[in-house]
Amino acid sequence: MTVTYNPADAKYFDEFDFRQELTRVFDLCHGCRLCISLCPSFPTLFDSIDSHDGDVDALSRAQQDEVVDECYQCKLCYVKCPYVPPHEWQLDFPRLMLRAKTIRKREGGAPIPERLSDEIMGRTDLIGAASVALSPVANKMINVANSSSRKAMEATLGIASQRVLPPYARMRFSTWFKRRQRPFVRNRRASVALFATCNVEYMAPEIGKAAVAVYEHNGVSCSLPTGAKCCGAPWLHAGEVDKFKQAAARNVKVLAAEVRAGRQIVVPQPTCAYVIKKDYPLYLGTQAAEEVAAATFDTSEYLFNLYRSDKAAFATDFNGEVPAEIVYHAPCHLQAQNAGLKSRDLMKLTGAKVSVVAKCSGIDGTWGYRAKNYRLAKTVSNGLAKALDKTPAAQLTGDCHLANTAITEETSRGVDHPMVTMARAYGLDFS
Repeated sequence: MTVTYNPADAKYFDEFDFRQELTRVFDLCHGCRLCISLCPSFPTLFDSIDSHDGDVDALSRAQQDEVVDECYQCKLCYVKCPYVPPHEWQLDFPRLMLRAKTIRKREGGAPIPERLSDEIMGRTDLIGAASVALSPVANKMINVANSSSRKAMEATLGIASQRVLPPYARMRFSTWFKRRQRPFVRNRRASVALFATCNVEYMAPEIGKAAVAVYEHNGVSCSLPTGAKCCGAPWLHAGEVDKFKQAAARNVKVLAAEVRAGRQIVVPQPTCAYVIKKDYPLYLGTQAAEEVAAATFDTSEYLFNLYRSDKAAFATDFNGEVPAEIVYHAPCHLQAQNAGLKSRDLMKLTGAKVSVVAKCSGIDGTWGYRAKNYRLAKTVSNGLAKALDKTPAAQLTGDCHLANTAITEETSRGVDHPMVTMARAYGLDFS
């Protein structure tokens, strides 16, 4: 039995070795049960073991694989589990589940529709660029749940026809950034490179525009790294390690040049920031990946650190729209970064009262979009919706664009990114 979460390890793809490690981890989880409320995997795991009178060795492969399939990589195990490395038990449930998916993918065990879906969802830049260019047509096809076009997507790609999907923008964020008239940044304090992410580049450029406006208002000039593409998370979560490593190596080369030029990397989407910080160093194992990870920050994390370093120099001229109360949704992949809730702290500077809801949206990358997971995903997101319904604030914010879309699906309420909330509080034009 080998405790390994690194695909470079010779035993990583050994099916027999993996099943032994799965049994070891399942036994530890069964004895602890601290994570029972996190995701469907754990109740399924514990019920299966209990059906065998606590005998973990008696689990069938089908029962083991059901646990794997229900893990959507929220990463909250890292927040709650007491046995994660460097603990001597070295229990890393999310990476063990990724190991399972990687072995399955290498052995060709995934059904053809799932493999086709993985291929489509993994090519975010190709699909995104085409969809923006054809956004009026693309949005008509995807925006109406249960339409004939969406049912066709479900039949061919496995994307749930009931799921509300975020629409594509008419102009890419990078196109706007290149065309904009750059203002003179007064009292410039720093320069950053904005890793825009696929969500901002193709679907929600207003988040990037707001971030640039807020940063420049605080004396931080922004640039876009030439050649940066999708972080590769869809490949990784589908078990396509080789394709993920290709995406990671490409981005590390681009981002390392920014870091060596004296710029830190800021990321407006938590999944992408997590991947750069945590997964690039592990899967690439290079000094450049370590340097990039150390220089990468969530957009609010960077700004709040700037505030703490020199409070007097931070802009506090909140002359725009400041909500009395804000409910902030803390995404799972942001919590897993262990950087604190800096978006909450930043928005408090405006004078607003900010409360936090930290329940999962059930999206987590592409998992919640798949038809086979839709029922379970809705069970998860219903818990989030109930928590939000108890809050009196009219203003909802959240860092994750995909989670925000799920919140809108559940509550019919709009959700703003914290950078948008901050830009409005300053009264900035970010059109």
